[in-house]
Amino acid sequence: MVALVSTVAYLGLEARSVEVQCQIAPGMPGFHLVGLPDKAVGESRQRVHAALAAMGLALPAKRITINLSPADLPKEGSHYDLPIALSLLAAMGVCDAEQMAEFVAVGELALDGRVIPSPGVLLAALHASGADKGLICPAAQGSEARWAGGIPVLAAPNLLALINHLKGTNVLAEPLPGKAAEPERGPDLRQVKGQETAKRALEIAAAGAHNLLMIGPPGAGKSLLASCLPGILPELSPAEALGIM
Repeated sequence: MVALVSTVAYLGLEARSVEVQCQIAPGMPGFHLVGLPDKAVGESRQRVHAALAAMGLALPAKRITINLSPADLPKEGSHYDLPIALSLLAAMGVCDAEQMAEFVAVGELALDGRVIPSPGVLLAALHASGADKGLICPAAQGSEARWAGGIPVLAAPNLLALINHLKGTNVLAEPLPGKAAEPERGPDLRQVKGQETAKRALEIAAAGAHNLLMIGPPGAGKSLLASCLPGILPELSPAEALGIM
């Protein structure tokens, strides 16, 4: 049986799909990781082994092969720990392999089984949203992942809590979106005396999301009116805020 778990590879500000494939077959016991992994990914074998041991699970005395597909795409970073562990658990029958198909997983594993933060969670969440999947990520980054929209987010503090959630024995709480810093307030439109027609035009443009062109001689108040426009604009939704970053 081959168990599959989805994750991502980061190329700058782009997240590429990566499929973690795990096969447990008869043969000399070993844990082999292929698919062009770098040093950090190669070391995930030791972290996954220790995390499973912390849960009281032992690796089967068989030949374990983990393939990161596509094999010609370089894999870098520690966020492959969690999807590798989940694919191994699915191949061992500890968790449901079909359930894993609904999620993209990212996260680093500590030796005691904790799921600790790794860079790029927001990119992974946006990728999962585009693929119509949920995201499994560290608990500390759940609020960051929620900015990607209404996708299901499983923010797990440790591997055992995640497995209990997938089995339905102990459901994880849904993380809340992180709070953005309060924007700096500029000039207030109430400070502008007169210019009723121009102020009315600003209000219509702000309410209807229209473009605005100001023409007039120097000193007519164009710059002041333009600086007052952000103060009457509605608050950005998370998707809009990400779109203008």
